[in-house]
Amino acid sequence: MSASQSSSSESIHIIGAGLAGSEAAWQVAQAGVRVVLHEMRPVRMTEAHQTSGLAELVCSNSFRSDDAANNAVGLLHAEMRRLGSLIMRAADANQVPAGGALAVDREGFSAAVTEAIHDHPGIEIRRDEIAGLPSSDWRNVIVATGPLTSQPLAKAIRALTDENALAFFDAIAPIVHRETIDMSVAWFQSRYDKVGPGGTGADYINCPMTKQQYDTFVDALLAGEKTEFRDWEANTPYFDGCLPIEVMAERGRETLRHGPMKPVGLTNAHDPTVKPYAIVQLRQDNRLGSLYNMVGFQTKLKYGAQQRIFRTIPGLEKAEFARLGGLHRNTFLNSPKLLDGQLRLRAAPRLRFAGQMTGCEGYVESASIGLMTGLYAAADARGLELVPPPATTALGALLGHITGGHIETIEPGSRSFQPMNINFGLFPPLANPPTRKPDGTRLRGNEKTVAKKQAISARALSDLDRWIADHLRVPAAA
Repeated sequence: MSASQSSSSESIHIIGAGLAGSEAAWQVAQAGVRVVLHEMRPVRMTEAHQTSGLAELVCSNSFRSDDAANNAVGLLHAEMRRLGSLIMRAADANQVPAGGALAVDREGFSAAVTEAIHDHPGIEIRRDEIAGLPSSDWRNVIVATGPLTSQPLAKAIRALTDENALAFFDAIAPIVHRETIDMSVAWFQSRYDKVGPGGTGADYINCPMTKQQYDTFVDALLAGEKTEFRDWEANTPYFDGCLPIEVMAERGRETLRHGPMKPVGLTNAHDPTVKPYAIVQLRQDNRLGSLYNMVGFQTKLKYGAQQRIFRTIPGLEKAEFARLGGLHRNTFLNSPKLLDGQLRLRAAPRLRFAGQMTGCEGYVESASIGLMTGLYAAADARGLELVPPPATTALGALLGHITGGHIETIEPGSRSFQPMNINFGLFPPLANPPTRKPDGTRLRGNEKTVAKKQAISARALSDLDRWIADHLRVPAAA
């Protein structure tokens, strides 16, 4: 028996069946290696999860932009699809209209992932909590327990690494019953009438505000009763990509108008002559269209304050909430110091880490790191070593950030590593940035930015295809 055959006879244990863990399990099993997938729910629930389903979406239902030519997360979608991603397959099959974004019916999405994992002959699901370091008999382990890792396991990891976990707060936006929104005030429209996957260009519900209404709303946010921090949470920083709405308001009265409540690209269908001072958008949250998510309205306001304040928004005066906003603490590793280039823990190489706890932010980013960790672990089990994807790809750029792409501070003992969404700033620069249009005329202003993004995306997909052909055989879907 060859080394490859001998290694692949052992199961890979994956701890956590969120997006990253489910994707990792799928990739390992598709490579012909057996998987034992451990999920503690429903034996033990977390502060944010509500079901026992795999890959449950606890915050937004949006996978953000699906534009592979002009947006970095859309490019990451495309790369994952090329690698047979289960998460992307389930998202595509359960999409709901969302303008230029890929949003999903959260229950249908989780059900699709759960069914695929359950039915795969190479995957065994165990509903148990790993309360401490995995058994020493498990020689190939992926830890994908996410930002809500149980305390016994988190404590064991900290002891093993002699490293304090960094943390930030992540907030959840409210969901409103569609039938309780006053459509004589609100209207359907996507920003700039943009048509996205499964959409029509009129996919968001928009609630307009005058300047007086906006000022009153901001005052209420600032004065509203908020969730108290525990002593051990008091100095935990927020992630800037998911700030609670009241924290944004604290940063300046106009901050919200330049963020989630910006009025640009929208025209009030009920009175086109009057330009709203600010606009609240709601995005479809389920396939039936009966639930709508308040875009960018993650909050740490107490429940009573949420209902009172959010019902001052025109069109939401009689809103009924399927879910109110909330706040939970996320933890992540100082990955550039603790993990190697293949996401192995330097102090214990049999352990790999995947998903949000590695220092990526966002559903798609977490799943993509799960995908790569699965590929790395499967290669190990088969006695092989997988060459990382090029840094010019979205996958390679994100891996580069996690394993060393941050900027060290000059202060001794300080750590600058922070969670990051995929963005074009993580990619290597183009050797020859485009300067002219196809007709030979010179690019000007924003045209240069657009052309540069498109060139980065085209390079990424070309380089990924070459990497797949040279280093990876993608098995046919099960």
